[in-house]
Amino acid sequence: MSTPGASAPLTFVVNERVLCYHGPLVYEAKVLKTTVFDETTTLTGVMGPHYFVHYKGWKQTWDEWVPGHRLLKLNETNIALQKQLQASNAPSAQSGSTSAKVQNKSVAGGSIKDGASTRAGARKDGTRGTKRAREEDESSRKPDIRFNVPEILKVKLVDDWEAVTKNNQLVSLPRSPTVAEILTSFSDHVLKTKPPHIREPGLVLPTILSGLQCYFDRALGANLLYRFERPQYAEIRKQYWTGPKVVAGQEKEMSQIYGAEHLLRMLVSLPNMIASSSLDAESVHLVRDYVSELLLYMVHEQEKIFLTEYESASLAYQSISRS
Repeated sequence: MSTPGASAPLTFVVNERVLCYHGPLVYEAKVLKTTVFDETTTLTGVMGPHYFVHYKGWKQTWDEWVPGHRLLKLNETNIALQKQLQASNAPSAQSGSTSAKVQNKSVAGGSIKDGASTRAGARKDGTRGTKRAREEDESSRKPDIRFNVPEILKVKLVDDWEAVTKNNQLVSLPRSPTVAEILTSFSDHVLKTKPPHIREPGLVLPTILSGLQCYFDRALGANLLYRFERPQYAEIRKQYWTGPKVVAGQEKEMSQIYGAEHLLRMLVSLPNMIASSSLDAESVHLVRDYVSELLLYMVHEQEKIFLTEYESASLAYQSISRS
């Protein structure tokens, strides 16, 4: 179903095996058809190259048109990224209720500009099948929040995953710069350079960055840690938040302890968080634009904000982490 004379290049071909983003995770899929949507033909609200994909092992009812930025080439690097995303999202599957509470508290519903409150809970009437159909229909109408994660950051995600899960290493804490410091520096950067595609930074930027920092503080323990990191997290919480030596009023949030490595994990998981919110389309687009700019900023500042070496965990720590 290719469109003749289309100016935009098609990166993938029919029958090609690919990896495709669906929510926060990546799944193997096969390209069944290709086309280029314009303003009059788009089925997704996005123009340009699109691919009709079938997810491996899924029912055909899940087949869908997706824009090119949701697809990845099926190679070793992207397979490693797929595994990293699966591992980093595993805690949310084990603590779904906690994760849902975190998301509902962290993301305001309605409009970012208006500061509208979160949506009311779903109605209890109707059968389970009707409710599922209604939720799937609502999900299909949500604007796409997928970010283009720069390749160098994908590599860092894979290296991060290997260091922690394969090499028994940890991020040295506290980090410098911290998540809070990175977001402050990014704010200064945006206000100084005024990127042309960033809308109303004076009005919107403080709200978005405050939301990102708040979400990080609440999501870290529930969603962003590997099992191997949990003893370290427990000790950090005791040292800076809950322990007997912590002076009241001088507690430190986790965004004041952790750094770019865990911030990046959060940013790639944001589509799942956004999908669970009631943000309107305009607000979703604002978040997407600002987070995309933040990812580019992290690439530019990578030598300053990312660790070059992780610390090796002691044998005693390794024993605790496995218990």
